[in-house]
Amino acid sequence: MRMDGQRESDNLEDRRGAGGGGLRLGGGRLSLGAIVIALVASYFLGVNPLTVLSMLDGGGLPAVEQHAPKAHRPPADDETARFVSQVLASTEDTWHQVFQASGKQYREPKLVLFSGVTPTACGTGQSAMGPFYCPGDQKVYIDLQFFDELKTRFKAPGEFAQAYVIAHEVGHHVQNLLGISEQVQRARQQVGEAEGNALSVRLELQADCLAGVWGKRTDTMKNVLEPGDLEAALNAASAIGDDRLQQQARGRIVPESFTHGSSAQRMHWFKRGFESGDMNQCNTFKAAQL
Repeated sequence: MRMDGQRESDNLEDRRGAGGGGLRLGGGRLSLGAIVIALVASYFLGVNPLTVLSMLDGGGLPAVEQHAPKAHRPPADDETARFVSQVLASTEDTWHQVFQASGKQYREPKLVLFSGVTPTACGTGQSAMGPFYCPGDQKVYIDLQFFDELKTRFKAPGEFAQAYVIAHEVGHHVQNLLGISEQVQRARQQVGEAEGNALSVRLELQADCLAGVWGKRTDTMKNVLEPGDLEAALNAASAIGDDRLQQQARGRIVPESFTHGSSAQRMHWFKRGFESGDMNQCNTFKAAQL
C-alpha cells in the first residue's frame, strides 16, 4: 500500500506511555483477575464484559475515570503511527466526499492509540478486546500490538489488512452519524439473544462493506493500492470471521452466537463495498441473504 507523501490526520491521540486510566467500580480499582474473567465471559458467552465486571463488584454500575491519560502526538519516527494517521486521513477524505454528495456533513472521529487499558465513554478499553469504536465519545481505539497479532495469530499480514481494520471501525462511526447504530441498539433491546446477535452481525457486515467503499474510493482518488493488497484485506476479513475464531477457541462452531459474521460473509461484504464504491450497496439490513 503506497502511503508515502500522503497527508496525516490531526485527529490522532497518542496515550501510550501516558499512564493512568482504568475503571473503578464501587470505589475500588478492578483487579486483573476480574478483567480476565469478564473478557473470557464476553468471548465465550456473548456477555457484555461491563455487565460481568459490575456483577463481580457487587452490582454497581461501571464508571469511567474522570480524567483520561494526557494525549500527545506520536513520535515523528514512529512509522506505524504515521501510517495509521495517514489511513485515518484517507477515511476523512472519503467520507467527507460521500456525505457532501448526499447533502450531509461528516464529523471526523478521533483515533486513540493506547497500550493495555484506557478509559473511554463506553467503559474501560482493553487491548484484549481488539480495536473498537465508542459511540459515546466518537473515538476509535487501537493498541498497535494488534497489528502484530493480525500478522502472527490471524495470518493476515500487509498494510492494507491493517488499513482495513481501521476503516472498519471508522465504518462504525459512519453508522453512528447516520443513526443506524442507535436503531440497531433499540431493536436489540426488544428481541431475544439470538435475534440480537443476528442484528449485530448485520451491523458488523455493513461496517465491512463501508470499509470496502473506503478502499475503492481512496484508491480511485490517490492510487494507493498495489498488487496483492485487496487479497490481504480479504484475508484479514476472513481471519476474524466468527466461525474461524470459534473453531480455533472452542473446536466447534455455533452460528446462533455469531456477532460479527462468518469469514465468507465478511469477505463478501467487504468485496461488495470495494467493487461498487457505493455505500448504498451496503444495506445489510434489507439483504435476504448475507
